[in-house]
Amino acid sequence: MDPHALFCPNPDCPARGKTDKDSLRLHSRKEGRYRCRACGRTFSARQGTPFYRRRTPVATITQVVTLLANGCPVAAIVQAYGFDERTVCAWWQTSGGHCQAVHAHLVAAHPLDLQQVQADEIRVRTQAGVYWMALALMVSTRLWLGGVVNAQRDGDLIQALANQVRQLALCRPLLLAVDGLASYVTAFQLAFRSTLPRRGVRHGSHWIAWPDIAIVQVVKHKVAGQLHIERRIVQGEAGLINRLIQATQGHGGINTAYIERLNGTLRQRLSALVRRSHTLARRPETLTAGMYVVGCLYNFCACHHSLRLKLSVGSYGHHWVQRTPALAAGLTDHIWTVQELLSHRVPLPPWRPHRGRQGRWSKADHARVKRWAT
Repeated sequence: MDPHALFCPNPDCPARGKTDKDSLRLHSRKEGRYRCRACGRTFSARQGTPFYRRRTPVATITQVVTLLANGCPVAAIVQAYGFDERTVCAWWQTSGGHCQAVHAHLVAAHPLDLQQVQADEIRVRTQAGVYWMALALMVSTRLWLGGVVNAQRDGDLIQALANQVRQLALCRPLLLAVDGLASYVTAFQLAFRSTLPRRGVRHGSHWIAWPDIAIVQVVKHKVAGQLHIERRIVQGEAGLINRLIQATQGHGGINTAYIERLNGTLRQRLSALVRRSHTLARRPETLTAGMYVVGCLYNFCACHHSLRLKLSVGSYGHHWVQRTPALAAGLTDHIWTVQELLSHRVPLPPWRPHRGRQGRWSKADHARVKRWAT
């Protein structure tokens, strides 16, 4: 166990979330506990992961989550491993919350030059009725950018997805490819704008749209048994759209093929999304957990054939270097394992000293803050 790779999870500790200081000491090797020198508290090395307070071995939980994230139904795992169904569902729900935090820390907090983004929705049939899952994908790196689950396919669902894409985007030329749903155009136009202070007005400001934002639609019609595809340019110049397509795809035209392939991947890997399935989800929280688990495994653990690089080895020819979407986007430097993903601890925000309304800090408190919080 390496204490330098951990951090104190105590919210009131001045050294919380910091791994660059020698603030941890091994408290119990048998129990896997550490002691923080700043606050004096002990904590488990599994705290902040789905393995915390679980008696089942880490390898077994990792195997179960891996099977669930590849389309295996819960009933099959119960029959194979002998676990209670509620235990398996609890592992799945906890893993979903953990992957959501990892996605927010490693993906959503690092803006990228997206160039082209494709968005689409999946209709999901559950025991509580029909739900909709909206997803977004970065085309050049196949990086899953995020998703939203809602009971209605309305403007709130699309606007929440557009806001997630806006959070990840740098102010660069960007192509947004969607289907024929009119809510996408309005949502992206509202999301991709910024406030600008008005001259001569003390507290006034106005909204200004981002430049070089292009929006295209792929509308599919079925007439007399034949499928007709209409490609529309809603916003932006044709020259800009062609340049972005060539930079991200290399060839082809306006399409939504990449996000549709991602939809197929989720339907293959989530048993609740399979059409004509008997393993329906009971709650929307289960869909959200499954979306983040499969999405994080897709980004950090799954190698994509289209992302591999050709590496020359001299007279011996060449071999292919496999890459994941997160590796292609520069968010990590290696291919993660499922256990590494589930064991990743998201650091807490930096600690800030708080003073009471009356009284002052003592000399010991000042020395404590100076030592650990600076």
